[in-house]
Amino acid sequence: MAMLAWNIRGLGNKVTVQALKNAALNHRVDIIFLSDTKQKKKRYLEKIRMNMKINNAFYVEPESIAGGLALWWSNDVKLSVLHYDKNLIDTKISISGESKWFGTFIYAPPYTEEKHKFWDSLTTLRDDVNAK
Repeated sequence: MAMLAWNIRGLGNKVTVQALKNAALNHRVDIIFLSDTKQKKKRYLEKIRMNMKINNAFYVEPESIAGGLALWWSNDVKLSVLHYDKNLIDTKISISGESKWFGTFIYAPPYTEEKHKFWDSLTTLRDDVNAK
């Protein structure tokens, strides 16, 4: 299994979109996490995803013109979103019905005053999962 995580500034640029497609194809990527998409219109992201023949998606809308998350995965992956907010998507994943594990896809806040709160929330998030 291969994953790709990319702070995808410039997603509106054809060269960036082609680089994303090439990376996913060349490495046979099963999960793609895009951060800082800045795309309020899911239609644009959906067009790219469908063109790449990736069947599943989950999105977190950007706030104003900042942020935005996209998580795409193939049919070989069983993925459940457990929690999300503007900075992360927390998931439970299994491949071909075998091993199950948790994946947290993060786009951390850039501002110092928000970082401590974010790290505390990650600790709480993992404690909640371990309690189940």
